[in-house]
Amino acid sequence: MEHYDSRIDAYIEKSPDFAKPILNYLRDVVHEASPTITETMKWSMPFFDHKGVVCNMAAFKQHCSFGFWKTSLLYDPEKVLSLAEQAAGSFGRLTSIDDLPPKEVLIEFIHQAIILNEDNKVRPASVKKSPAQRDELLVPDYFVKFLEDHPQAWLNLNQFSYSQKKEYIEWITEAKTEATRFKRMETAAEWLAEGKSRHWKYK
Repeated sequence: MEHYDSRIDAYIEKSPDFAKPILNYLRDVVHEASPTITETMKWSMPFFDHKGVVCNMAAFKQHCSFGFWKTSLLYDPEKVLSLAEQAAGSFGRLTSIDDLPPKEVLIEFIHQAIILNEDNKVRPASVKKSPAQRDELLVPDYFVKFLEDHPQAWLNLNQFSYSQKKEYIEWITEAKTEATRFKRMETAAEWLAEGKSRHWKYK
C-alpha cells in the first residue's frame, strides 16, 4: 500500500507560506513515528490513518491545526493537549513549528493513537482509564453526509469531549420532523465551525 498521497503534496504547495514548513514537519514526524501510517484526503484536509484515523492537519489563512481523532483518550500527564480551544486542533492555533511540543512528545501521542485504533478494548499499560474512556458515540449517517460540506465543523465535532458530542447528536436525533432536523443540522454546523459547544450561550 502506498503510504504517501500526492494530493497532500499539492495541498501543502497551495498553503500559505508560513504554513508550509509546519505541514511538512508534521508530515515527517507522523511517518517517522510509524511506517505503517498511510495518507489520504478527507473533507479537503490531509489525514493520517492506521486502521482508522490517527490524526489530521490543516492550514488556514493565519494558522495551522493538528489534531488527534481520539484526543480525549490519550494519556497526557503533562497536560500538553488542548481540549479547550476546539477550533484549533489538539495543540491550539499553530503559526510556527515552535508552537508544537517536542518531537518525542508528538511521537508518543501518535503511538498511543495507533494502539487505540488497533484495539479499542486494550489500552496501553501507561494509559490510565478516565471518565473520558466511554463507548464511542455514533454520528448518524445523514449528519456525517451533511457535514461533508463543513469540514471544520466535522473536525471540531470529533475533537469535542464525549459529553459535548453527545449534546449535539441527541439534539439532532431527537428532532420530531425532517424540517426541524435539517434546521438543527444547519445551526449545529455553524456553531461547530466556530468551535462552540451545544450550550455555548449559557456558559
